[in-house]
Amino acid sequence: MFADEDTCLETVLNMVYPDGIHCRKCQEVTKHHRLNDRKAYSCQYCGTQVYPLAGTIFEKSSTPLKSWFYAMYLMASTRTGISAKQLERELGVTYKTAWRMFKQSRSILNEDVDLEGLLVEVDETYIGGKAANMHHAKRERLGGRGTAGKQPVFGMIERHGKVVTKVVPDVSRNTLLPNIREKVLPSSLVYSDEHSSYDPLKSMGYQHRRAHHGARVYVVGDVHTNTIEGFWSLVKRGISEVNHAVGVNHLQGYFDFYAFRWNHRDDETPMYESMSNRVNKVRYGKYGAYNPIGDSVQ
Repeated sequence: MFADEDTCLETVLNMVYPDGIHCRKCQEVTKHHRLNDRKAYSCQYCGTQVYPLAGTIFEKSSTPLKSWFYAMYLMASTRTGISAKQLERELGVTYKTAWRMFKQSRSILNEDVDLEGLLVEVDETYIGGKAANMHHAKRERLGGRGTAGKQPVFGMIERHGKVVTKVVPDVSRNTLLPNIREKVLPSSLVYSDEHSSYDPLKSMGYQHRRAHHGARVYVVGDVHTNTIEGFWSLVKRGISEVNHAVGVNHLQGYFDFYAFRWNHRDDETPMYESMSNRVNKVRYGKYGAYNPIGDSVQ
């Protein structure tokens, strides 16, 4: 599919300008031709130049586009992803380059998903090392057990549907309930464990059922949180076996990656195409996050 750099550049051009290039000077969609000495296209009428890579994840990268596309293919082709060290070996690039390629590719997978199903499971999980593996001084400082020192992540998932995850500062009701109100329909039946932060759900208008994990009761009829627990298991196996360790400041990007793969698992197109089709003109936002802005940036 991508035999050379010209083919890759043409693919990016079609991604960011699917309806043709709108010339700023001519004020209409015009025919553009490729310039030989740079990765740019020029309007055949006025000569105004357009750089398809500007504003995309490929901007200012000296790595060949063919390697970028191969990296995204490798990310999409394995069940739990691939490590930057493995990509370093596959492409023959430095580790720093491989890690940046993964970071940039994950940045376009953040989706604004609303859960439209009527059966939704909610749960929280924690990412971090086991207390038993900590230095004894740190273990004593953090309380020595449980979730102390770990990063909480909140998740909501439709049964047989999509998932939404968010790295949160804590699991208090003031943090979790606004996320539920934002993403879950008021008519939905919400399943959770017995965590007290979910107590006000009925007063908020939701139907609410609990699985009492503390009493070792995990399934009663259709009352369970096995779907979201299965997703947590998939993410944790991927992080522990492939990435080994993830910094808190990059954790949301990793969860966006796994959530995207889950949400598009039934797409008619291959996972690689679902990922690569997310390439678009973008702008850096707060903390370096990407915000798609369409074709307005040249």
